[in-house]
Amino acid sequence: MTPDSFDPKTLYDGLVAHGLIVPTAQPGTFGRGAVFEDVLERFNGLVSKLSAHDGAEVYTFPPVIDRGILEKVHYMDSFPHLCGSVHSFFGNGLEALRLAERVNSGEPWGDLLGQTGVTLNPAACYPVYPTFTGTVPAEGRLVTMLNWVYRHEPSHEPTRMQSFRVREYVRVGTPDQVVSWRDMWLERGVKLLTSLGLPAKPDVASDPFFGRGGKMLAESQKQAKLKFEVLVPVISEENPTAVCSFNFHQTHFGDTFDIKTPDGNAANTACLGFGLERVTMALFKHHGFKPENWPAEVRQQLWS
Repeated sequence: MTPDSFDPKTLYDGLVAHGLIVPTAQPGTFGRGAVFEDVLERFNGLVSKLSAHDGAEVYTFPPVIDRGILEKVHYMDSFPHLCGSVHSFFGNGLEALRLAERVNSGEPWGDLLGQTGVTLNPAACYPVYPTFTGTVPAEGRLVTMLNWVYRHEPSHEPTRMQSFRVREYVRVGTPDQVVSWRDMWLERGVKLLTSLGLPAKPDVASDPFFGRGGKMLAESQKQAKLKFEVLVPVISEENPTAVCSFNFHQTHFGDTFDIKTPDGNAANTACLGFGLERVTMALFKHHGFKPENWPAEVRQQLWS
């Protein structure tokens, strides 16, 4: 595969052939080999190095979140097609036998399970907002996380995964604080990616809202320039892949979780996230499947 040839199957087959990813039975899921993980972790380390003096608080959350968060932010109004709700067995012994019989005979058995209090996390930033409730300091707050995200988008296209990792930053404060931080990171993110030999370009974007009403929401989001993405051709030149995204939520989460600035107003929030698997695939796409053959300047940044 050469950098000027774009084909999702060729990319996927190359990643598999070189042991970078390991196929599984479900589309949009795969294992990661040691070399793939090494590149991913080193890129994440570059992001940490770049933001070392920003003063971000470091949080870690599990891949599941309180179902109440999704309900409170009305996630199912806009993205019901992406949700992954966690269900488990709550029955008695007789019902357990019935469940086992269904499973062993290859029959559907989901109706014998009940909804739990958690869902898979559909957005890297969601777990942190309830922790901001109250009044933030005058300088606001900044948190960074590396979170697993789940979205029900089964696909054989390698950059469209059902489960993936995002290096996330969330900024809370006044509109000026939040927007200036977002604009600074948009420039910083593009420079980081281009310094690694990736033809990265920013663009206005929208979220994948559901249904007819979702098209209107997406258009409104674009017109207000509330979402930006940094795009790199990975599986297509005509439709480059978003490897980094920026969302300005205005007071949505401030109102929802009662987060205030010292003047008593609802706080503004913004988030940015690097899709770590996507960045890693972009590096393999543009520099080849063997990191030892990558350009010296790229290797120096990642392995210095």
